[in-house]
Formats: sequence, structure tokens, C-alpha cells
Amino acid sequence: MRVIVVGGGIGGLAAGIALRRRGHEVQVWERTTEIGAAGSGLTLWPNGLRALDAIGLGDPVRARAMVDTEGGIRDRSGRWLSRTDTAKMAARHGSVVAVHRADLFDILRAALGPDRLRPGVTVTGIEGDRVRYDGGTESADLVVGADGLRSTVRAAVCPGARPPRYAGYTAWRMITRPLPPLREGGEIWGSGERFGVVPLPDGRVYLFGVADAPEGGHRPGGEFAEVRRRFGAWPDPIGRLLTEVPPEAVLRHDIYELPDLPSFVRGRVALLGDAAHAMTPNLGQGANQALEDAITLAAVLDGRDVAAELRRYDSLRRPRTRALAHRSRLIGSVAQWSWPPAVLARDTGLRLMPGWAMLRAFDSAVGWTAPDCSQTPAQ
Repeated sequence: MRVIVVGGGIGGLAAGIALRRRGHEVQVWERTTEIGAAGSGLTLWPNGLRALDAIGLGDPVRARAMVDTEGGIRDRSGRWLSRTDTAKMAARHGSVVAVHRADLFDILRAALGPDRLRPGVTVTGIEGDRVRYDGGTESADLVVGADGLRSTVRAAVCPGARPPRYAGYTAWRMITRPLPPLREGGEIWGSGERFGVVPLPDGRVYLFGVADAPEGGHRPGGEFAEVRRRFGAWPDPIGRLLTEVPPEAVLRHDIYELPDLPSFVRGRVALLGDAAHAMTPNLGQGANQALEDAITLAAVLDGRDVAAELRRYDSLRRPRTRALAHRSRLIGSVAQWSWPPAVLARDTGLRLMPGWAMLRAFDSAVGWTAPDCSQTPAQ
């Protein structure tokens, strides 16, 4: 089959690789010309790594990632509320790794091949089996919408879909200059604010701050000062790490989520990743779920009955991602509590939670097993 994947993000590139491995003719179209240039890190959980293993990229990613760093959640004073036992997590489900987003994109792009990637192409709509873009139209046997939160392809699947909604908080993301290796990360939860530390393998550290804020309240040229104002006096190592952040490296993004869609598929069009189920980042599952989507789509698709195969994809992916999106929203609501009695109750509950309960809480998110997409479908 001829497949056009709209969107060259993590899910789109992974879908292109997986579908190509299944013997399909694939092109990945991306609106921007610099793919994966954003300066931030991400966490790949065992389920995301299993998805990468299914397309032969798990080990290359692990080789460029920080594996099994210590972490957990602290309160505003710096006291530990919950520690993540990475050894038990690895024994139960597999390793958790942190990787620079640009490194992951390098690996995905190389695996897809430059002949399969078309940057600088803006898709404007889908009409039947034809994809309309700024250079004309082209036909495809399958169109995959991996074009993110503000997806154009989504309108062809769910014309009446509600727009993304603001979660009520904004996030700053940044990466430090190289430092002596840091093995311990995690988050500090305050009142309506959080800060996270994620060590990367080259000595740099990925940092993120989250705060309740009005939508669209960006400060052009002043985001680093805002981060320092909010978080500079927080417990070590936050203040120390912020001194190693180039001011121009601070990215700010309001956090949105996508209301539940009635379907991820229609005809010969399928959605994946944020185009289908954009969720808040509180579970760290956004990229991981996009990888799961990509692998599942390739595994169920052999071209004999595309409509039926896409319905199977929808039945596998929509209930799972919906449940995780709802859970992520709930965690974000609790993490952003600012009323002092509620913050005290939250922190006390975390401190009293036994380690086995915390590990078990991850089971439904990270226990996913990748279907086989290594076999070429019958022609």
C-alpha cells in the first residue's frame, strides 16, 4: 500500500519506520524544515522502549540515554515524599531511560531514511483518498494523521471534534550546559507549582517547571527571569542547576489536552499520537503512547481490508489512551493543588504510601506488550 504519514514527530517517524518494515510504500510529510530541533528531554518508559524494540531501535536509543536514574517526589521543603525504586521497576517491567529529544529524532530519522521524509510540506486537508497540500494533491491508500495537537487531518476523521482545552497550567522546559554527572532526579511539588530534574547521559540536565497561570501569558524574552523568580530559591539542586541554563534555551508552552474523540479512524484515514489523544504530561506518557500507536497500527495493517484493520486499531488504542489521558489529568489536578490543607493531605498521603503500591500504580501504564510488526504482510 502507499501510505502518507502527515507529521514528522516521534509518532509519525515511528509509524513510517514500522509500516515500511511491513512492506508498505511510505512517505512522511512534515510542515517544518527542522525536525526534532526542540531543546528538551523526555522519559521513555518500558512500554515506549518495547515499542522501539519492535522496530529494532530500542538498543540504539538505550545507548544514547541515561538509564535508571534515582528519583521520586519531594515537598517544597525538600523532604522526600516518595522514592522510585528503579531496580524494582526494572525487574518488574524493564528500564526507564531519559534521552535528549534531538537524539531520539536523529535515530528515528536515520532509520526511516532521507528518501522517505519530505520536510517543508504543509497539508491543508484530506478529500477521500487524496491529500491536499501547499503544492497540489496526491493520492494514498492510507493517510496517517500524526500532525499533533492542532491536527489538520483530525477534521477528516472527526469533523465535529471539540478543540484542545487549556489544562490551567503552563510549563517551562530547558536543558543545562554539561555538568559533572548527576544520578538523582525527580520532582518537587509545591502549591500550584512543580519543578522537575531529569539527568541526561552527556552531563546535561533536563529541567521543567510547571505553574498555574492564565492561558497565553508568555513573556517574550523574559521567560528565564520568570523561571528564576518562581523557582530560583527552591531546594537544591534547582537553584544551582538554573545557573547553568543558557537564558535563550528556556521554552514555554501552555499545557493542553484533547477532549475524547469518538473514533481514531474513518475510511482510510487514521490518527495517532497527539492528533488522536493529546494528554497532559503528568504521567510522562505522551511520546510513549505515540510509539505504541505507531507499532500497533503497523501490526494490524496488512492491506487486505483496510477499513476493518483500522477499526481493529481503534479498538485497541482508543480505550487505553483515553484511560491514561484521564488518569494524567487527575494527577495533574492533584499535583497543582494550592489550598494549604489540600497540599498537606496530598503530601501526607504520598509519604505514607508503601513502595509496592507506588510500583503497582505504574502497571497499567507501562505493562503494555508490543505486537509483532516485523513480518511482511501477504501481498
